[in-house]
Formats: sequence, C-alpha cells, structure tokens
Amino acid sequence: MLLQIPDVLSPEQIRQCREALSNAEWSDGRGTAGHAAIQVKRNQQLAPDHPLTQQIGDLILQALPASPLFMAAALPLKVFPPRFNRYTGGGEYGFHVDGAVMSVPGTPHRIRTDVSATLFFSDPDEYDGGELVIEDTYGEQSVKLPAGHLVLYPGTSLHKVTPVTRGARLAAFFWTQSLVRDDGQRALLFQLDQSIQALRAREGNDAETSRLLGVYHNLLRQWSQT
Repeated sequence: MLLQIPDVLSPEQIRQCREALSNAEWSDGRGTAGHAAIQVKRNQQLAPDHPLTQQIGDLILQALPASPLFMAAALPLKVFPPRFNRYTGGGEYGFHVDGAVMSVPGTPHRIRTDVSATLFFSDPDEYDGGELVIEDTYGEQSVKLPAGHLVLYPGTSLHKVTPVTRGARLAAFFWTQSLVRDDGQRALLFQLDQSIQALRAREGNDAETSRLLGVYHNLLRQWSQT
C-alpha cells in the first residue's frame, strides 16, 4: 500500500528544521550504503550521531502519533529513528530495496523494515527531478510532495530517487516495524478502519458500526505480531 499523508509537520516546524539543516555538515551518503546500494547511491546524509539527527528526529517521532492516517496505515510497533538526506547537483539513488532489518545505532535493538517512509522538507517547485519512484502492483508510481507531507510504502518495494538537476531536495526517511507484518493485511485493515470512521461520522456508534469495529479488532488480534 502506497499512501500520502499531508501536514505531518507544520509550516513553522518545517521552517525551523530547514534553517537548522542549512548550516549542517553533510557527508557522503555512500558511507551508510550496503555493498549493492553503494553502486547506485549518490547523495548526502547527516551522520547518525549528528546532534540535528536526534533533535529533528525526535520532533518527527513526536508528531507521528498525532497523525491518524499514519497510525492506521502503519500500525507501528517500533519506528527507526529518522535520518536525513540531501540531493543536489545531479544527485540520485538508483533502484534498490531497503535492508530487511536495521540496527538502531548505539543500541542492541533491531527493527524489521515493514514500512518505508519519506518526509519531504523541500517544496516541489524548489528543485527539478528528485521524484521518489516506487514500483508496485500497478507499475511505477512517482511521488514528489509538498514540504511537511509524508509518503508511506512497503519496505519490500523496489524504489529510486531520480537525479536532482536544479536546487536541493531535503527529506527525512525512516522505517516502521508494524504490528502486522504482511502489507496486504495492513491494507485491508486500513480500508476497514477508514470505512468505520466514515460510518461513525455519518451514523454514530450504531450496532452495525460496532460490529464492524469488532471485526477490525478481531482481525488485528489474529494478524498482529508483538
């Protein structure tokens, strides 16, 4: 399931983050790439131990629970601390699949990358290129969102970032280990959740809505892995 989520961060939060990032020291993104990815990766990243990585990452982690769409779609169990990248001067990242399991720096913890996420810090008119292209069941999907908006997509997806030929593309990226490992099951639960919310808004908490809510929770109980 590919889902766009608007306004995860406010314009003022984006402004403050961008101001801080404009003075940051960026390093070669290939330093965090695996053996295969290093062949197709050409961007810049903030070091995982950079103070801004934790500061802005914490801001994002605090904002996610306030997004009903993120919570319903990702069903998060664990979220990998956000990282930050910058594409400019032809920078790109060719087709690749993210690693299945990520180790959280400085801890013994590992996170299975069920759901990938990109949070945009640059508006589309600030740069040319830089589309996030994701292969799914219906072919290639191209995503380029306003600053503060987030895209979720399966961690199993083949994806790339096209070359940025003008300006700079700033973004955060992270992964979520979901309560529900299977993307198809997560998609069904999300569709059911959204239908229940629409029925509740229209009909209130009537008997039929309550029954559907019970179906939702029983499916989540059956499919969840904790």
